[in-house]
Amino acid sequence: MTVTTLREARDGADDLSIWPASTTPLPHGGLAVGGVALTEIAERFDTPAYVLDEGEVRQRCRAYRDVFPGAEVLYAAKAFLSRAMVRWVREEGLGLDVCSAGELELAVTAGFPPERIVLHGNAKSPRDLEAALRLGVGRIVIDSASEIARIAAGVGPGGHQRVMVRVVPGVAAGGHDKIRTGTDGQKFGLSLTDGDAQHAVAKILGQPQLELTGLHCHIGSQITTVDAYLVAVRRMVQLMADIRASHGVVLPELDMGGGHGIAYRPGEPALDLAALARMLRTELAVGCATAGMSVPRLVIEPGRAIAGPAGVALYRVLAVKHTGAKLFVAVDGGMSDNPRPALYGVRYAPRLVGRRSAAGSRTVTVVGRHCEAGDILAADAELPGDIHPGDLLAVPVAGAYQLSMASGYNMVGRPPVIAVHEGTARLLVRRETLDDFRSRDVST
Repeated sequence: MTVTTLREARDGADDLSIWPASTTPLPHGGLAVGGVALTEIAERFDTPAYVLDEGEVRQRCRAYRDVFPGAEVLYAAKAFLSRAMVRWVREEGLGLDVCSAGELELAVTAGFPPERIVLHGNAKSPRDLEAALRLGVGRIVIDSASEIARIAAGVGPGGHQRVMVRVVPGVAAGGHDKIRTGTDGQKFGLSLTDGDAQHAVAKILGQPQLELTGLHCHIGSQITTVDAYLVAVRRMVQLMADIRASHGVVLPELDMGGGHGIAYRPGEPALDLAALARMLRTELAVGCATAGMSVPRLVIEPGRAIAGPAGVALYRVLAVKHTGAKLFVAVDGGMSDNPRPALYGVRYAPRLVGRRSAAGSRTVTVVGRHCEAGDILAADAELPGDIHPGDLLAVPVAGAYQLSMASGYNMVGRPPVIAVHEGTARLLVRRETLDDFRSRDVST
Protein backbone atom coordinates (compact mmCIF):
# COMPACT_ATOMS: atom_id res chain seq x y z
CA MET A 1 0.00 0.00 0.00
CA THR A 2 1.29 3.48 -0.85
CA VAL A 3 0.48 6.79 0.81
CA THR A 4 -1.41 7.85 -2.30
CA THR A 5 -3.76 4.88 -1.87
CA LEU A 6 -4.44 5.59 1.79
CA ARG A 7 -7.11 8.03 0.61
CA GLU A 8 -10.38 6.85 -0.86
CA ALA A 9 -12.88 9.08 -2.64
CA ARG A 10 -15.55 10.52 -0.37
CA ASP A 11 -19.11 11.08 -1.58
CA GLY A 12 -20.43 14.49 -2.54
CA ALA A 13 -18.82 17.85 -2.00
CA ASP A 14 -17.77 17.04 1.56
CA ASP A 15 -14.08 16.77 0.70
CA LEU A 16 -12.10 14.95 3.39
CA SER A 17 -9.24 14.01 1.04
CA ILE A 18 -6.52 15.70 3.12
CA TRP A 19 -7.81 14.45 6.47
CA PRO A 20 -6.64 11.25 8.22
CA ALA A 21 -8.08 8.18 6.52
CA SER A 22 -10.05 7.36 9.70
CA THR A 23 -12.02 10.64 9.50
CA THR A 24 -15.78 10.15 9.40
CA PRO A 25 -18.65 12.67 9.32
CA LEU A 26 -20.99 12.79 12.31
CA PRO A 27 -24.49 14.24 12.62
CA HIS A 28 -24.89 17.99 13.04
CA GLY A 29 -21.63 18.87 11.34
CA GLY A 30 -19.30 16.87 13.55
CA LEU A 31 -16.22 14.88 12.58
CA ALA A 32 -14.55 11.91 14.23
CA VAL A 33 -10.87 11.03 13.81
CA GLY A 34 -9.61 7.66 14.97
CA GLY A 35 -13.13 6.91 16.17
CA VAL A 36 -13.26 9.93 18.52
CA ALA A 37 -15.40 13.03 17.96
CA LEU A 38 -13.34 16.20 17.68
CA THR A 39 -15.91 18.06 19.77
CA GLU A 40 -15.41 15.51 22.54
CA ILE A 41 -11.66 16.09 22.45
CA ALA A 42 -12.14 19.86 22.64
CA GLU A 43 -14.47 19.53 25.61
CA ARG A 44 -12.25 17.06 27.44
CA PHE A 45 -8.83 18.62 26.78
CA ASP A 46 -9.78 22.25 25.98
CA THR A 47 -8.36 24.23 23.07
CA PRO A 48 -6.09 24.85 21.33
CA ALA A 49 -5.06 21.22 21.04
CA TYR A 50 -3.37 18.87 18.59
CA VAL A 51 -4.92 15.53 17.69
CA LEU A 52 -2.64 12.81 16.30
CA ASP A 53 -4.09 9.73 14.63
CA GLU A 54 -1.90 6.78 15.63
CA GLY A 55 -3.34 4.58 12.90
CA GLU A 56 -2.49 7.12 10.22
CA VAL A 57 1.10 7.41 11.45
CA ARG A 58 1.50 3.64 11.41
CA GLN A 59 -0.10 3.27 7.96
CA ARG A 60 2.26 5.88 6.52
CA CYS A 61 5.30 4.17 8.04
CA ARG A 62 4.17 0.89 6.45
CA ALA A 63 3.54 2.61 3.12
CA TYR A 64 7.16 3.78 3.03
CA ARG A 65 8.41 0.30 3.82
CA ASP A 66 6.22 -1.10 1.05
CA VAL A 67 7.33 1.28 -1.71
CA PHE A 68 11.01 1.27 -0.67
CA PRO A 69 11.76 -2.42 -0.06
CA GLY A 70 15.40 -2.97 0.83
CA ALA A 71 15.94 0.71 1.62
CA GLU A 72 16.51 2.12 5.09
CA VAL A 73 13.70 4.47 6.05
CA LEU A 74 14.50 6.98 8.82
CA TYR A 75 11.72 9.05 10.37
CA ALA A 76 12.83 12.70 10.60
CA ALA A 77 12.22 13.50 14.26
CA LYS A 78 12.27 17.27 13.73
CA ALA A 79 8.78 17.05 12.20
CA PHE A 80 7.33 15.94 15.54
CA LEU A 81 8.70 13.79 18.34
CA SER A 82 7.31 12.35 21.54
CA ARG A 83 7.83 9.12 23.43
CA ALA A 84 4.74 7.63 21.81
CA MET A 85 5.93 8.64 18.35
CA VAL A 86 9.28 6.98 19.09
CA ARG A 87 7.48 3.75 19.97
CA TRP A 88 5.24 3.79 16.88
CA VAL A 89 8.19 4.39 14.55
CA ARG A 90 10.24 1.67 16.23
CA GLU A 91 7.42 -0.86 16.09
CA GLU A 92 6.84 -0.12 12.40
CA GLY A 93 10.47 -0.89 11.58
CA LEU A 94 11.78 2.56 10.74
CA GLY A 95 15.01 4.15 11.89
CA LEU A 96 15.28 7.67 13.26
CA ASP A 97 16.94 10.88 12.09
CA VAL A 98 17.66 13.38 14.91
CA CYS A 99 19.20 16.85 14.98
CA SER A 100 20.12 17.44 18.62
CA ALA A 101 21.08 15.83 21.91
CA GLY A 102 17.54 16.55 23.09
CA GLU A 103 15.90 14.55 20.31
CA LEU A 104 18.53 11.83 20.62
CA GLU A 105 18.22 11.36 24.38
CA LEU A 106 14.41 11.41 24.29
CA ALA A 107 14.48 8.67 21.66
CA VAL A 108 17.01 6.48 23.46
CA THR A 109 15.35 6.86 26.87
CA ALA A 110 12.06 5.89 25.19
CA GLY A 111 13.65 2.63 24.08
CA PHE A 112 14.81 3.37 20.53
CA PRO A 113 17.96 1.42 19.54
CA PRO A 114 20.77 4.01 19.14
CA GLU A 115 22.39 2.03 16.33
CA ARG A 116 19.28 2.80 14.23
CA ILE A 117 19.65 6.55 14.79
CA VAL A 118 21.41 9.07 12.54
CA LEU A 119 22.52 12.46 13.89
CA HIS A 120 22.31 15.50 11.61
CA GLY A 121 22.95 19.21 12.10
CA ASN A 122 24.90 22.01 10.46
CA ALA A 123 26.25 23.23 13.83
CA LYS A 124 26.48 20.31 16.23
CA SER A 125 27.22 21.44 19.76
CA PRO A 126 29.73 19.70 22.04
CA ARG A 127 26.76 18.26 23.90
CA ASP A 128 25.27 16.89 20.64
CA LEU A 129 28.47 15.06 19.72
CA GLU A 130 29.14 13.87 23.26
CA ALA A 131 25.66 12.38 23.49
CA ALA A 132 25.97 10.74 20.07
CA LEU A 133 29.29 9.10 20.90
CA ARG A 134 28.27 8.12 24.43
CA LEU A 135 25.00 6.55 23.32
CA GLY A 136 26.44 4.93 20.21
CA VAL A 137 24.43 6.39 17.33
CA GLY A 138 24.58 4.45 14.09
CA ARG A 139 25.94 7.31 11.97
CA ILE A 140 26.84 10.97 12.28
CA VAL A 141 26.32 13.09 9.17
CA ILE A 142 29.31 15.42 8.80
CA ASP A 143 28.19 18.87 7.70
CA SER A 144 31.45 20.83 7.81
CA ALA A 145 35.15 20.03 7.65
CA SER A 146 35.74 21.14 11.25
CA GLU A 147 33.49 18.34 12.53
CA ILE A 148 35.86 15.67 11.25
CA ALA A 149 38.61 16.49 13.76
CA ARG A 150 36.07 17.07 16.55
CA ILE A 151 34.45 13.67 16.07
CA ALA A 152 37.78 11.88 15.70
CA ALA A 153 39.04 13.50 18.93
CA GLY A 154 35.83 12.55 20.74
CA VAL A 155 36.10 8.95 19.59
CA GLY A 156 39.72 8.66 20.72
CA PRO A 157 42.60 6.60 19.26
CA GLY A 158 41.02 3.20 19.87
CA GLY A 159 37.43 4.16 19.08
CA HIS A 160 35.22 3.80 16.03
CA GLN A 161 32.37 5.86 14.60
CA ARG A 162 30.48 5.48 11.34
CA VAL A 163 29.93 8.75 9.47
CA MET A 164 28.46 10.14 6.26
CA VAL A 165 29.19 13.38 4.40
CA ARG A 166 26.37 15.78 3.60
CA VAL A 167 26.88 16.93 0.02
CA VAL A 168 25.30 20.00 -1.59
CA PRO A 169 24.59 18.74 -5.12
CA GLY A 170 23.61 22.09 -6.64
CA VAL A 171 19.93 21.22 -7.12
CA ALA A 172 17.17 23.74 -6.40
CA ALA A 173 13.97 22.20 -5.05
CA GLY A 174 11.39 22.94 -2.37
CA GLY A 175 8.19 24.81 -1.69
CA HIS A 176 9.83 28.04 -0.43
CA ASP A 177 13.22 29.74 -0.56
CA LYS A 178 13.70 29.13 3.16
CA ILE A 179 13.43 25.35 2.79
CA ARG A 180 15.60 24.85 -0.32
CA THR A 181 18.78 23.23 0.92
CA GLY A 182 20.33 21.64 -2.16
CA THR A 183 21.98 24.73 -3.62
CA ASP A 184 25.25 26.49 -2.89
CA GLY A 185 25.17 29.62 -0.77
CA GLN A 186 23.17 28.27 2.20
CA LYS A 187 24.28 26.92 5.55
CA PHE A 188 23.94 23.18 5.05
CA GLY A 189 26.46 20.67 3.78
CA LEU A 190 29.64 20.65 1.73
CA SER A 191 29.62 21.88 -1.85
CA LEU A 192 30.16 19.50 -4.72
CA THR A 193 30.96 22.28 -7.19
CA ASP A 194 33.78 23.95 -5.24
CA GLY A 195 35.41 20.71 -4.05
CA ASP A 196 34.57 20.96 -0.33
CA ALA A 197 32.77 17.60 -0.36
CA GLN A 198 35.66 15.84 -2.07
CA HIS A 199 38.16 17.38 0.37
CA ALA A 200 36.06 16.23 3.36
CA VAL A 201 35.90 12.68 1.99
CA ALA A 202 39.69 12.53 1.66
CA LYS A 203 40.14 13.90 5.18
CA ILE A 204 37.74 11.34 6.69
CA LEU A 205 39.44 8.46 4.90
CA GLY A 206 42.66 9.56 6.61
CA GLN A 207 41.10 9.14 10.06
CA PRO A 208 41.32 5.46 11.13
CA GLN A 209 38.70 5.97 13.87
CA LEU A 210 36.09 7.09 11.33
CA GLU A 211 34.34 4.76 8.89
CA LEU A 212 32.83 6.56 5.90
CA THR A 213 29.69 4.56 5.08
CA GLY A 214 28.29 6.80 2.38
CA LEU A 215 27.10 10.16 1.11
CA HIS A 216 24.08 12.17 2.16
CA CYS A 217 22.10 14.93 0.49
CA HIS A 218 18.86 16.72 1.24
CA ILE A 219 17.76 19.06 -1.53
CA GLY A 220 14.79 20.76 0.14
CA SER A 221 11.36 20.32 1.65
CA GLN A 222 7.77 20.17 0.39
CA ILE A 223 8.92 18.84 -3.00
CA THR A 224 6.05 17.56 -5.15
CA THR A 225 7.83 16.35 -8.31
CA VAL A 226 10.45 13.66 -8.86
CA ASP A 227 12.77 15.40 -11.35
CA ALA A 228 15.02 17.19 -8.85
CA TYR A 229 15.66 13.95 -6.96
CA LEU A 230 16.80 12.27 -10.17
CA VAL A 231 19.26 15.07 -10.95
CA ALA A 232 20.61 14.81 -7.42
CA VAL A 233 21.02 11.02 -7.71
CA ARG A 234 23.03 11.38 -10.92
CA ARG A 235 25.40 13.85 -9.30
CA MET A 236 25.79 11.77 -6.15
CA VAL A 237 26.52 8.60 -8.15
CA GLN A 238 29.14 10.49 -10.15
CA LEU A 239 30.77 11.64 -6.91
CA MET A 240 30.77 8.07 -5.61
CA ALA A 241 32.45 6.96 -8.84
CA ASP A 242 35.05 9.73 -8.46
CA ILE A 243 35.74 8.62 -4.87
CA ARG A 244 36.30 5.06 -6.04
CA ALA A 245 38.66 6.27 -8.76
CA SER A 246 40.61 8.55 -6.42
CA HIS A 247 40.69 6.45 -3.25
CA GLY A 248 39.78 2.90 -4.24
CA VAL A 249 36.79 3.01 -1.89
CA VAL A 250 33.29 1.86 -2.82
CA LEU A 251 30.77 3.49 -0.47
CA PRO A 252 27.90 1.18 0.53
CA GLU A 253 25.20 3.77 1.33
CA LEU A 254 23.50 6.71 -0.37
CA ASP A 255 21.11 8.83 1.71
CA MET A 256 18.80 10.96 -0.44
CA GLY A 257 17.16 12.75 2.50
CA GLY A 258 13.46 13.55 2.56
CA GLY A 259 11.41 16.64 1.73
CA HIS A 260 8.49 14.67 0.28
CA GLY A 261 5.67 17.12 -0.32
CA ILE A 262 2.10 16.72 0.94
CA ALA A 263 -1.17 18.55 0.21
CA TYR A 264 -2.28 21.06 2.84
CA ARG A 265 -5.49 21.96 1.02
CA PRO A 266 -7.79 19.91 -1.24
CA GLY A 267 -6.57 19.85 -4.82
CA GLU A 268 -2.95 20.69 -4.03
CA PRO A 269 -0.25 18.42 -5.47
CA ALA A 270 1.59 15.86 -3.37
CA LEU A 271 4.65 13.81 -4.20
CA ASP A 272 3.80 10.41 -5.71
CA LEU A 273 5.87 8.12 -3.51
CA ALA A 274 5.43 5.05 -5.70
CA ALA A 275 6.76 7.01 -8.69
CA LEU A 276 9.60 8.44 -6.62
CA ALA A 277 10.65 4.98 -5.40
CA ARG A 278 10.46 3.43 -8.84
CA MET A 279 12.34 6.22 -10.61
CA LEU A 280 14.97 6.60 -7.89
CA ARG A 281 15.79 2.89 -7.98
CA THR A 282 15.97 2.93 -11.79
CA GLU A 283 18.17 6.01 -11.91
CA LEU A 284 20.45 4.63 -9.23
CA ALA A 285 20.77 1.24 -10.94
CA VAL A 286 21.46 2.75 -14.37
CA GLY A 287 24.00 5.23 -12.99
CA CYS A 288 25.88 2.57 -11.05
CA ALA A 289 25.86 0.17 -13.98
CA THR A 290 27.30 2.87 -16.24
CA ALA A 291 30.02 3.60 -13.67
CA GLY A 292 30.71 -0.11 -13.12
CA MET A 293 29.82 0.09 -9.41
CA SER A 294 27.64 -1.98 -7.15
CA VAL A 295 24.38 -0.28 -6.17
CA PRO A 296 24.59 1.29 -2.70
CA ARG A 297 21.86 0.81 -0.16
CA LEU A 298 19.34 3.64 -0.44
CA VAL A 299 18.44 5.63 2.68
CA ILE A 300 15.53 8.10 2.86
CA GLU A 301 14.31 10.40 5.63
CA PRO A 302 10.57 11.23 5.53
CA GLY A 303 9.18 13.35 8.35
CA ARG A 304 6.39 15.65 7.18
CA ALA A 305 4.90 12.96 4.92
CA ILE A 306 4.44 10.65 7.91
CA ALA A 307 3.41 13.02 10.69
CA GLY A 308 1.78 15.90 8.81
CA PRO A 309 -1.43 14.32 7.48
CA ALA A 310 -1.92 12.43 10.77
CA GLY A 311 -2.46 15.63 12.78
CA VAL A 312 -5.44 17.93 13.30
CA ALA A 313 -5.31 21.24 15.20
CA LEU A 314 -8.36 22.38 17.18
CA TYR A 315 -9.12 26.04 17.96
CA ARG A 316 -11.99 27.91 19.56
CA VAL A 317 -13.18 31.12 17.89
CA LEU A 318 -12.75 34.11 20.22
CA ALA A 319 -13.81 37.01 18.03
CA VAL A 320 -15.18 37.84 14.58
CA LYS A 321 -14.36 41.26 13.19
CA HIS A 322 -15.20 43.10 9.97
CA THR A 323 -12.41 45.44 8.89
CA GLY A 324 -13.14 47.06 5.58
CA ALA A 325 -13.83 44.32 3.08
CA LYS A 326 -12.14 41.67 5.22
CA LEU A 327 -13.64 39.33 7.77
CA PHE A 328 -11.20 38.30 10.49
CA VAL A 329 -11.85 35.22 12.60
CA ALA A 330 -9.63 35.24 15.69
CA VAL A 331 -8.91 31.99 17.55
CA ASP A 332 -7.30 31.00 20.84
CA GLY A 333 -4.01 29.85 19.29
CA GLY A 334 -1.75 31.33 16.68
CA MET A 335 1.88 31.71 15.71
CA SER A 336 3.08 30.39 19.07
CA ASP A 337 1.74 26.94 18.17
CA ASN A 338 2.05 27.22 14.38
CA PRO A 339 4.65 29.67 13.02
CA ARG A 340 4.63 28.17 9.52
CA PRO A 341 2.23 30.65 7.85
CA ALA A 342 4.33 33.54 9.18
CA LEU A 343 7.59 31.88 8.11
CA TYR A 344 6.65 30.41 4.74
CA GLY A 345 3.21 31.74 3.84
CA VAL A 346 1.69 28.27 4.18
CA ARG A 347 -2.05 28.08 3.53
CA TYR A 348 -4.46 25.79 5.38
CA ALA A 349 -8.11 24.74 5.04
CA PRO A 350 -9.82 25.13 8.45
CA ARG A 351 -13.26 23.66 8.90
CA LEU A 352 -16.16 24.41 11.25
CA VAL A 353 -16.99 21.32 13.31
CA GLY A 354 -19.66 20.65 15.89
CA ARG A 355 -22.58 22.38 14.22
CA ARG A 356 -24.08 22.41 10.75
CA SER A 357 -24.50 25.84 9.17
CA ALA A 358 -27.05 26.76 6.53
CA ALA A 359 -25.23 30.00 5.75
CA GLY A 360 -23.26 30.39 2.57
CA SER A 361 -19.49 30.33 2.74
CA ARG A 362 -17.35 33.45 3.03
CA THR A 363 -13.70 34.07 2.42
CA VAL A 364 -12.16 34.89 5.79
CA THR A 365 -8.75 35.34 7.37
CA VAL A 366 -8.23 33.15 10.42
CA VAL A 367 -5.84 34.94 12.77
CA GLY A 368 -4.22 34.14 16.09
CA ARG A 369 -4.20 35.95 19.42
CA HIS A 370 -0.62 37.22 19.37
CA CYS A 371 0.71 40.76 19.12
CA GLU A 372 1.92 40.49 15.51
CA ALA A 373 0.18 41.57 12.32
CA GLY A 374 1.69 38.46 10.72
CA ASP A 375 -0.06 36.14 13.17
CA ILE A 376 -2.26 34.59 10.48
CA LEU A 377 -3.18 30.91 10.63
CA ALA A 378 -5.20 30.65 7.42
CA ALA A 379 -5.45 33.32 4.75
CA ASP A 380 -8.33 33.21 2.24
CA ALA A 381 -10.10 30.39 4.05
CA GLU A 382 -13.68 29.43 3.25
CA LEU A 383 -15.92 29.27 6.33
CA PRO A 384 -19.68 29.67 6.89
CA GLY A 385 -20.83 33.29 6.88
CA ASP A 386 -22.41 32.90 10.31
CA ILE A 387 -19.16 31.93 12.04
CA HIS A 388 -19.22 33.31 15.58
CA PRO A 389 -17.37 33.26 18.93
CA GLY A 390 -17.49 29.86 20.58
CA ASP A 391 -17.38 27.92 17.32
CA LEU A 392 -14.84 25.12 17.02
CA LEU A 393 -12.45 25.08 14.07
CA ALA A 394 -10.42 22.06 13.01
CA VAL A 395 -7.35 22.40 10.80
CA PRO A 396 -6.13 19.22 9.04
CA VAL A 397 -2.54 18.35 8.05
CA ALA A 398 -1.27 19.75 11.35
CA GLY A 399 1.03 16.98 12.53
CA ALA A 400 4.40 18.27 11.32
CA TYR A 401 6.48 21.37 11.99
CA GLN A 402 3.82 23.05 14.10
CA LEU A 403 4.14 21.98 17.70
CA SER A 404 7.79 21.06 17.10
CA MET A 405 8.44 24.71 16.13
CA ALA A 406 6.17 26.22 18.80
CA SER A 407 7.35 29.01 21.08
CA GLY A 408 6.51 30.63 24.38
CA TYR A 409 5.47 33.92 22.79
CA ASN A 410 3.18 36.01 25.04
CA MET A 411 3.46 33.16 27.58
CA VAL A 412 0.35 31.59 26.12
CA GLY A 413 1.68 28.06 26.56
CA ARG A 414 2.05 25.31 24.00
CA PRO A 415 -1.00 23.09 23.35
CA PRO A 416 -1.30 19.44 24.34
CA VAL A 417 -1.06 16.50 21.95
CA ILE A 418 -3.84 13.91 22.13
CA ALA A 419 -3.51 10.56 20.37
CA VAL A 420 -6.63 8.93 18.96
CA HIS A 421 -6.86 5.28 17.97
CA GLU A 422 -9.76 2.86 17.61
CA GLY A 423 -12.21 5.01 19.56
CA THR A 424 -9.88 5.99 22.39
CA ALA A 425 -8.23 9.34 23.09
CA ARG A 426 -5.23 9.66 25.38
CA LEU A 427 -2.91 12.49 26.33
CA LEU A 428 0.62 12.24 24.87
CA VAL A 429 2.00 15.69 25.72
CA ARG A 430 0.31 17.85 28.35
CA ARG A 431 -0.53 21.51 27.93
CA GLU A 432 2.18 23.99 28.94
CA THR A 433 0.92 26.08 31.87
CA LEU A 434 1.69 29.33 33.62
CA ASP A 435 3.33 27.29 36.36
CA ASP A 436 5.79 25.98 33.77
CA PHE A 437 6.77 29.52 32.87
CA ARG A 438 7.06 30.49 36.53
CA SER A 439 9.25 27.51 37.38
CA ARG A 440 11.77 28.41 34.67
CA ASP A 441 12.05 31.99 35.87
CA VAL A 442 14.51 31.78 38.79
CA SER A 443 15.13 35.52 39.10
CA THR A 444 14.35 37.46 42.30
